[in-house]
Amino acid sequence: MSKTIKIGLLGCGTVGGGVAIVLNENREDIAKRAGCNIEIKKVLLRNTSAKNDVVEKYRLAVTDNIDDIVNDPEIQIVVELMGRIHPAREYIEKALEHGKNVVTANKDLIAEFGEELLGIAGGKQVDFQFEGSVGGGIPIITPLKNCLAANKIRSIMGIVNGTTNYMLTRMAKDKMPYEEALKQAQALGYAESDPTADVEGLDAARKIAILASIAFNMRISLENVHVEGIDQLETIDVEYAADLGYAVKLLGLAKWYPKYGVSANVYPVMLPFHHPLASVNDVYNAIYINGDAVGEAMFLGRGAGRLPTASAVCGDIVDTARNILHGSTNRIGCTCYNEKKLCPPDKEMSPCYIRMQVQDKPGVLAAIAAAFGAQQVSLYNVIQKKLPKPGQAEIVVITNNISKMNLDLSVQTLNVLPVVDKICSVLRVEDPRLEETGK
Repeated sequence: MSKTIKIGLLGCGTVGGGVAIVLNENREDIAKRAGCNIEIKKVLLRNTSAKNDVVEKYRLAVTDNIDDIVNDPEIQIVVELMGRIHPAREYIEKALEHGKNVVTANKDLIAEFGEELLGIAGGKQVDFQFEGSVGGGIPIITPLKNCLAANKIRSIMGIVNGTTNYMLTRMAKDKMPYEEALKQAQALGYAESDPTADVEGLDAARKIAILASIAFNMRISLENVHVEGIDQLETIDVEYAADLGYAVKLLGLAKWYPKYGVSANVYPVMLPFHHPLASVNDVYNAIYINGDAVGEAMFLGRGAGRLPTASAVCGDIVDTARNILHGSTNRIGCTCYNEKKLCPPDKEMSPCYIRMQVQDKPGVLAAIAAAFGAQQVSLYNVIQKKLPKPGQAEIVVITNNISKMNLDLSVQTLNVLPVVDKICSVLRVEDPRLEETGK
């Protein structure tokens, strides 16, 4: 083909190297699908003297100066895969200001500065694409903006962190303690030496902020997401859940309440075994959407890794190349045009699981039931088991629909009851059967 579109690649590590591999190994097929050749002209590296197998294999030109890329008139697409916010933000801004189309997989940057960067891209009439920022190789952002554009999205929920999903799988299948599951995830390279962003839910929060912003066409920032991780979860809760017919998953979950607005949360959730997300195990990710026209749809695949994420990035590169060829860049800009409200906590509804240690004596169940009744909370199921320690028992309660505010008040009331020694855990339950019962 006579036409060649050249790109500047910022970073050639795990994902950047994967992009170079895919673009070179699948060169002919990509050219036919894009309608032009796509070629990496220059790679930005922090240390140009360090050995890089991908750079050497494909004989890529390197530089440590961003100006060598943004000032090159032949480079039409800049692909940022450096990670972190700085200097990635400054480099992307510079590229956009120079009229370059940009592709990135930087979830931290998109969650915090996506609206601002899309605004710059719109002013310059260039593409700014970020499919790889959520779900690795799973196509989700493009379907939300294109295939599902005619829908009113009711809810979007997803397993969007492979590390925690792997850990929860081991805790469920092998009855592995949390600490051991984390060590195994680290040994296999699924978790970082500092796993805070994963196990405390921060990584999932960034991703659900991005997805919810697109799904509901409104700006949802990281600070709008209520976040709880799995770092306080015990294997006994996973076992209780299984006995009751549920799997425990860390979900990013956003819902549209027609009367009240949009909620955005990350927390461990009990899902019925028959729910499509309940069977998504190990490092796989999945995103489940409910729309008024499409109904229910799920997107499943590897949520991270060199080649899965490179697949999403290269898809954006091909799409941008097509837009350049046909003079239609920036045809889909920022879609956060709505001024929808955020749902107040007292209007968010969900059934809940509560496990507590109590004194084993008459009247305990009655006192606990009265505490829930005082907050207008109805109970769906109650399980009581004796503990090895004399005079102690464990009670597990599953409620019908309860608001976040009433849940907090119920827990506060239980904590001061003389017969309750400890509230061990609180989990949300996503089960339409209980939601209907609680109405």
